[in-house]
Amino acid sequence: MGWKKEKFGTLENGAQADKYTLTNDHGVSASFTNLGGIWLSMIVPDKNGNRKDVLLGRDTVERCLTLSGHLGEIVGRNANRIGNAAFTLNGVTYALGINDKGRNNLHSGPDFYRSRLWDAQAEETKEGTRLTFSLFSPDGDQGYPGNARIAVSYTLTEDNSLRLDYHMTADADTVANFTNHAYFNLAGHESGDVLSQKVWIDSDYFTVADSDSIPTGELVPVKGTPMDFNQLKAIGQDIDADYEPLIFGKGYDHNWVLKHPAGELSLSLKAVDEKSGRVMEVYTDLPGVQFYSGNMLNGIGKDGVEYQARHGYCFETQHYPDAVNKPQFPSPFLKAGEEYRTTTIYKFTTEA
Repeated sequence: MGWKKEKFGTLENGAQADKYTLTNDHGVSASFTNLGGIWLSMIVPDKNGNRKDVLLGRDTVERCLTLSGHLGEIVGRNANRIGNAAFTLNGVTYALGINDKGRNNLHSGPDFYRSRLWDAQAEETKEGTRLTFSLFSPDGDQGYPGNARIAVSYTLTEDNSLRLDYHMTADADTVANFTNHAYFNLAGHESGDVLSQKVWIDSDYFTVADSDSIPTGELVPVKGTPMDFNQLKAIGQDIDADYEPLIFGKGYDHNWVLKHPAGELSLSLKAVDEKSGRVMEVYTDLPGVQFYSGNMLNGIGKDGVEYQARHGYCFETQHYPDAVNKPQFPSPFLKAGEEYRTTTIYKFTTEA
């Protein structure tokens, strides 16, 4: 159990970005950079004890800043999409940057958190080695109201879990809806498409969206559709079905409504690579998850690997897309002086 710090790279302004690697007593390791608090790697064993990096990622500062896909990034203050790049809070309308489909906002861009150096602190806890990244986000940052203090911690535990704890406070009513945009491939990040890997999602409904991926506000039953993952199912089984939501998304890129009671940390997702025996369980207390099958993935990743469409998938635990404009959805608003706290755990195991 422990951690080490090394240089990751240099920004254009000369500032140094660092890389932190956490390792537990089983030899499982995870690495991160204070550039955006980005999750860089996750090295876990297969059923025979052979370790591989199952997280897609970039290995230079330049690629982290310039290539698409948001690999491993902390996304906030609002993850996912906001229709017409605006929302109204307390009678005031806030305009955000337009960076999606010519009219919407995606992941609070274009001034993403990935381009900022976060404060970093590593410590040993009874749960495991914890790395906490902290950021001050001033009033008006990305268009959102309120001075916000943000902390995201990653804890590598002895049961081979990576626990993500998010915390935010602000001095004005604002939006708090964070996620991590990690892409997984349980066969190894360099191993090509993920279509044979199987997924389970504990959900009976998804938030159907228009051709811009903005939810209509309607919850649609998954039963009898390609969106049903209540039984483990290969990602590729129905991904190319003649089904409008899949056509709009070029595959899976949708928000599922999770079944667990509001705010209760629960097992909500699972992924299995039967060949390697690697299994990933995802626990969250958030109401939704964006399951994205990497349909638009491209660019050079770690070790010179060229990532292509469907070479990884995301389980972005979150509030529903465009919830700021859908009062029938669970609210992503945070009141002044109150605390936003949420936890998501990615647990890695094996099965024969």
